[in-house]
Amino acid sequence: MVIRDDTLQTAHGRFRSCGIAILIVLLAGLVGPACAADSPGPFQALTKRLIEDGFDSARIQEIFASPAVSFEEGGVSAYFMHNEATLNYQQFTQALNITAAKSYLMEHREALALAEGAFGVDKEVITAIILVETKLGAYTGNKSVINTLSTLSAMTDEQPRQTIWDNLPDDDRRMSRQDFEKKADQKASWAYRELKAFLAYTEKEGMDPTTIKGSYAGAMGISQFMPSNIAPYAKDGNADGQVDLFVHADAISSVASYLKHYGWKPGITREQAFKVVYHYNHSKYYVNTILDIADKLKG
Repeated sequence: MVIRDDTLQTAHGRFRSCGIAILIVLLAGLVGPACAADSPGPFQALTKRLIEDGFDSARIQEIFASPAVSFEEGGVSAYFMHNEATLNYQQFTQALNITAAKSYLMEHREALALAEGAFGVDKEVITAIILVETKLGAYTGNKSVINTLSTLSAMTDEQPRQTIWDNLPDDDRRMSRQDFEKKADQKASWAYRELKAFLAYTEKEGMDPTTIKGSYAGAMGISQFMPSNIAPYAKDGNADGQVDLFVHADAISSVASYLKHYGWKPGITREQAFKVVYHYNHSKYYVNTILDIADKLKG
């Protein structure tokens, strides 16, 4: 873990309350949660808020005392930079990717058939979404979900917000301070809802939230679900008693469940299908790519 200035400041606060011996242990990354909860730092107000909202105090303290949890101003800054780049969805309709998707259809034919039977969603559409989202599960993201969502959530407080602002590059991608403040308000509120959903999910499924990686936005798993979509839509596709979106059967059933909720029915027209898939990603380019891939897989 990279030790940043805020980490050293946190350690100094713990020095005053916990003593020299505990400080030495802290710098080694082994501090206990009791001292961690009382220390100043970018997540102090956030952890208090989570506990007030009903999360178990000991669990929250333990999670945020982990050396794996840190304030990630660099990655989060991407939310606040102008970016004119366009995602190249067209690459997924090329022969190499279509061939890989056809192999996926064969390899996971049982899980896809079960999902299609249970939710009425074409297996080709499910496969197309998984292809575009994570290259058939090969790339599910390398950003710490809890760090992303916690850092964004912490921006309700002045100092964490200022840290993000100070970290923005001084170039043409930098937005105005007024625009930044408006977006920071929106993102902090959104991220806190997602963080609560993430913590609830990992607690229910017995997962360690500090180990889960996802996209820069906090989407996770083969299906790239945001945490708030897990409770209402994610499914246990392989009937093992756990919903794990990093398992293909669960991801497949979860995609199907999501699309059914938004109106997918067997035999729907392309126009109707477009409206349903649009809920998965609000990009017309994305939706047309998904439907084009599905057509190629059926051909």
